[in-house]
Amino acid sequence: MIRIPLLTRLGEALRKRLLPLANLPRLLRSLWRTSPGLAGAIAASRLLRALQAPAMLFVAKLIIDEILRQGQGAAPGPSLAEWIESGRVTTLAGWILVEFLLVAGGNALTRFGTMAEGLLAERHGHTQAFALVRQAAALDLRDIESSAAQDKLQRANAATMIGGTLVSILLNQIQSAITLVALLAGLVFFVPALILLVGLALVPVFVVEARFNALQYEAAIVLTPERRRMGYLQQLGIAALNAKEVKLFGLGAHITARMAEAADRIMSSNRSIAVRRALWGSVVGAIGSLAYYGAYAVIVWRTLTGELSIGDLTFLAGSLLRLNGLLEGLVVGMAQIGSQAQYLNDFYAFIGMRSAVVAPQHPKPFPAPLRQGVVFDNVGFRYPGKDDWALRHLSFSLPAGQTLALVGENGAGKTTIVKLLTRLYEPDEGRILVDGVDLREIELGELRENVGAIFQDFVRYNLTAAENIGVGRIGHLADRPGIVAAAQKSQADLVITGLPGGYDQMLGLSFMQGLDLSGGQWQRLAIARAYFRDAQVLILDEPTAALDARAEAEIFERFRHLSESTTTLLISHRFATVRMADRILVLENGAILESGSHGELMALRGRYAELFELQAAGFQ
Repeated sequence: MIRIPLLTRLGEALRKRLLPLANLPRLLRSLWRTSPGLAGAIAASRLLRALQAPAMLFVAKLIIDEILRQGQGAAPGPSLAEWIESGRVTTLAGWILVEFLLVAGGNALTRFGTMAEGLLAERHGHTQAFALVRQAAALDLRDIESSAAQDKLQRANAATMIGGTLVSILLNQIQSAITLVALLAGLVFFVPALILLVGLALVPVFVVEARFNALQYEAAIVLTPERRRMGYLQQLGIAALNAKEVKLFGLGAHITARMAEAADRIMSSNRSIAVRRALWGSVVGAIGSLAYYGAYAVIVWRTLTGELSIGDLTFLAGSLLRLNGLLEGLVVGMAQIGSQAQYLNDFYAFIGMRSAVVAPQHPKPFPAPLRQGVVFDNVGFRYPGKDDWALRHLSFSLPAGQTLALVGENGAGKTTIVKLLTRLYEPDEGRILVDGVDLREIELGELRENVGAIFQDFVRYNLTAAENIGVGRIGHLADRPGIVAAAQKSQADLVITGLPGGYDQMLGLSFMQGLDLSGGQWQRLAIARAYFRDAQVLILDEPTAALDARAEAEIFERFRHLSESTTTLLISHRFATVRMADRILVLENGAILESGSHGELMALRGRYAELFELQAAGFQ
């Protein structure tokens, strides 16, 4: 009754240890696809290097036996010339030449193999990094913005960085295994019983290494948030974007103190595992050494009794010495591979994630041109892990060619509406229609080509000025006339023509010769990016927050004339901007509180009028 649960637990523990190894064939296939030529050359090199060690030992045995055989007869003469002339050193010289070729060839193979493996590891690391970025781009926002998903992403990213180490360990293991088989063949021929003795001594080594590798990985999972926190704090302290506040508020000491706290928690956990690992490793290492010297004593005794020659003793002693190191290295290496493969498992688990935004089986085209507009039909949504609804029973329409403004306090649901309209999120209830077609029936890429957005927290790309605009329609990045036209619409051309390199000027401070811009200048480029997209539906989420009132008025006046046929959703806290909309929705707690034009809402004397008058009073 007791043994069955115990065996079950042991079997489950063994399964958990071996499960990550299932990804190794996938890794090897990935390496081969990355560069068949390099992978094939590495395999051949490793095979030859694996056979070099037993070949060297066997040639050394033949040399010693030949020396002893020649030493038993009368010397042909005192000089080397007489020995050569007699022909008695021909065989010995031949074996010495073979040994020299093995050494020289082994050195060349090692250097060549190291070079090839470095190139393959670097290329494969790049391939994995590309796959990680593609996967992150393919997942929807809900998939990647949670803390748990960020932890998983960080571990997957770590796997791309340790990939080269894992490949090196794996290749070493394969080479060692081939060498081991060759040495065991010789050992079995002379003293077969010694294999069992050496093998049994290595069981504790495997158990200890596997146990502590598992503990180390479990600790890594627990400490992932701490490592992310350290990474964030480090970036906070060194990023040029944050430098003004960090210096002004004297945050340097506080940031380093917080980093030190996180580092102490990480080090404390790792130190505990490292100390226990060293202690247990010393114990099982002593057991392994004991087994080796026991086996060595047996072959010495058999040599003394005449059962083995001195050459045999040399070969067997060398083989035992190599076997002891190889077997222990294989055990430790397999445990390391098991540990590293768990990170590899994280990588493939992330790559295997599928977006919650499901592609339609029979996609419909985005209506072009837009004739009816956008309709939110009884839409409800709540964020993952939250009980409260961000939006509930939300219904409104955005007619084609009109501008609809959303007004409300932070948390009212404005940005959530934007995320749903761009299908960064899926509604939990209801549906969103474009000319009567459900968004979920439209191919995602086509949807986003026809829905453009400018966000308040737009990205400031460390690229050229032209590329900062061109990324808005990445397939037309080479369309310089289109980029220039978009810049003129947003008045970003006034900024760009003043740059030393014009449209080819590198922006940002991350790279050499890069120039930074003011917040308002960056925002003009972001607006140009949206113009360049030439979308049917345009979302303006606080698009002019960094601009002064005069610049904002100029841009929106131009926008009204240049985008008369564009269907626009506008979010702004500036009522001077909002009042230009054809209709305004006042949101509160994810529901519509008021709806109408600026004049209608002012006449209503409700929340909109109250907020408008409060803001207007601030300018008096």
